[in-house]
Amino acid sequence: MQEAFTALLLLLGGGLMLIAAIGALRLPDLLTRMHATTKAGALGASLTIAAVAVHFADVEITARALVIIVFIVLTAPVAAHVIGRAGYFVGVPLCDGTVKDELRDRYDPESHVLDSGLTEDSKRRR
Repeated sequence: MQEAFTALLLLLGGGLMLIAAIGALRLPDLLTRMHATTKAGALGASLTIAAVAVHFADVEITARALVIIVFIVLTAPVAAHVIGRAGYFVGVPLCDGTVKDELRDRYDPESHVLDSGLTEDSKRRR
């Protein structure tokens, strides 16, 4: 039973990482690629590490696996956000099908200043 559950976790993790790789190859621009690779990649890696914890069934290995999973879940979205933001600020083009660009009117590419959208009156109230 334990081997079957380990195999299931490995197959799910590998499948999700395959989906992340396909997304990185097939999606049209940086931001959508970051979205696919972050979500599917982080979940796939977490499932693979969970499979290791199930396979060895040791308290020390399970604790390490949980710490690694927490680290991946906490850092992957932040890293993707920072990379996507840097890509946007250096002018990586968005795909033609992009409908919404909330930073377009708030970011000045000449001075690299990002306006928060708050007015002076609302800033004083804070």
